[in-house]
Amino acid sequence: MIHVYVVSAFSKDGGGGNRAGVVLDRPELTPAQKMAAAAALGYSETAFVTASDRADWKIEYFTPTEEVPLCGHATIASFTLLHRLGRLSAGEFMMETKAGLLRMAVSGEGTVQMEQNRPVYGEVLAVQELAGCVEAGAVHTDLPVQVVSTGLRDILLPMASRRALAALAPDLKTMKALSRARDVTGVHAFALSEEAGISAYCRNFAPLVGIDEEAATGTSSCALACYLAAHGMRRDRYVFEQGHELGAPSRITVELSFDGSGGIDGVFAGGTGYLVCERDLEL
Repeated sequence: MIHVYVVSAFSKDGGGGNRAGVVLDRPELTPAQKMAAAAALGYSETAFVTASDRADWKIEYFTPTEEVPLCGHATIASFTLLHRLGRLSAGEFMMETKAGLLRMAVSGEGTVQMEQNRPVYGEVLAVQELAGCVEAGAVHTDLPVQVVSTGLRDILLPMASRRALAALAPDLKTMKALSRARDVTGVHAFALSEEAGISAYCRNFAPLVGIDEEAATGTSSCALACYLAAHGMRRDRYVFEQGHELGAPSRITVELSFDGSGGIDGVFAGGTGYLVCERDLEL
């Protein structure tokens, strides 16, 4: 029996968000059992939180098909749960993941901020490589299609408008093959916003790891913030919305800090969450 908390992270106005399973204090579970639990739940990621001899907690992340080194929304969900259960109070913490040791901060109201790695800017792709995934005319021509990572490699795909973003219906088999060929987790499509207070609207597709589309993606949002900063849209704080097409509106904030030469030396994804339910799984 595995007891699972279902927590929605990166919620907007107390609703929506992206659901993740969170399992606490089960270090004896094997990778196969963790993957089976993730598959039984059916969410894009499930987090397994245990004690760490290197940090305050260790978190492992499993999709229904494999383990991944980091997941933003499952991390926000985990710390939201720990705060709700009284396992931590407001403050700063250290988290051990397969992507490295990362800092966390929790406010008294339960807002969680998660550190990401400094950005690694990868290759620029020709739009033709996404044939079958997106029509060339729907892509924003003034911005590159580029691989960027702050923990997970993603293809960042600039769309010409929010309407083009909403109409995006990629062939997932083609996108899966492209993701494998480019060694990326998936494709993070976005459209710049003209609305005050919102930097961009986003959609995220990762069929290679068993996720057709998800409602909020912290790691990809951080990569997007760094990408925008590198392409003439530098600011200290970005606000992204995602999940509208899935009926689960989500809000992700990303804060950047810069060193004396203008390089990015700090990347934090932030958001709030809420407990949805608890489940017991028999595997």
